[in-house]
Amino acid sequence: MKQPIGVIDSGVGGLTVASELMRQLPKESIIYLGDTKRCPYGPRPKEEVIQYTMEMVHFLLGKNIKMLVIACNTATAYTLDLLKETLDIPVVGVIQPGARAAITQTRTDEVGVIGTEGTIASQQYPRTLKHIHTDLIVHDLACPAFVPLVEKGIVSGRDAYETVVSTLQPLKKYKNMDTLILGCTHYPMIRDLIQEVMGSTVTIISSGEETAREVSTILGYKKTLYVGNDAPVYQFYTTGDTAIFEMIASRWLEQKIEAVNKIHLTKVKSMD
Repeated sequence: MKQPIGVIDSGVGGLTVASELMRQLPKESIIYLGDTKRCPYGPRPKEEVIQYTMEMVHFLLGKNIKMLVIACNTATAYTLDLLKETLDIPVVGVIQPGARAAITQTRTDEVGVIGTEGTIASQQYPRTLKHIHTDLIVHDLACPAFVPLVEKGIVSGRDAYETVVSTLQPLKKYKNMDTLILGCTHYPMIRDLIQEVMGSTVTIISSGEETAREVSTILGYKKTLYVGNDAPVYQFYTTGDTAIFEMIASRWLEQKIEAVNKIHLTKVKSMD
């Protein structure tokens, strides 16, 4: 099936998922939409996140996508079940794949989760983790300073390091915690800093790789993987500054990303 895979995020963070899709599914075309104008979603009320997510989904449905990837943890927490019920295409979020990877990795059964205020408040990660592994100990922490850093392209240097150090300090007291889930797709862009602060004994889990694997499995099961010889087409849309988006995307995807389309999303009443 030549139709593209649609990927949505509150900003540039979902590029960490898109890059894994490109790596694991090199024949598949992808349409990426980042709502950078209204990023971050984390501090926003649940109803607002749902509304914004629906607007992005409505836009991508107009592009005839064959599958939707919600590459935003906050949007996944609030809309995944709703979208699975209302759409007639497969929908994948980033929370469950990340949770499964962490459970596979941990040896102490003590796991940390960092994310936006919305993701942490939703308690989706602890619920998902404990549903799979009842006795797991979960420590979660909201990190509201991280997304604004990444959206500005500040992913290294003294200021970024000091922000990561001060933010993650509450987790340092859990000496038995051996695994940390990056519960926001922006966070892999500062993964090296997070690893440095947490130390080598803590394994960092990014959901991008596991999410891409799940997408591949679902497309294979439904026999909708593209098996032709045409080169994949990658399209990028943003609601905000295209220059900053192009800079971050080019750096993260390790290729020159140009012709990013700036769009204005329109309000939708429902997905029915």
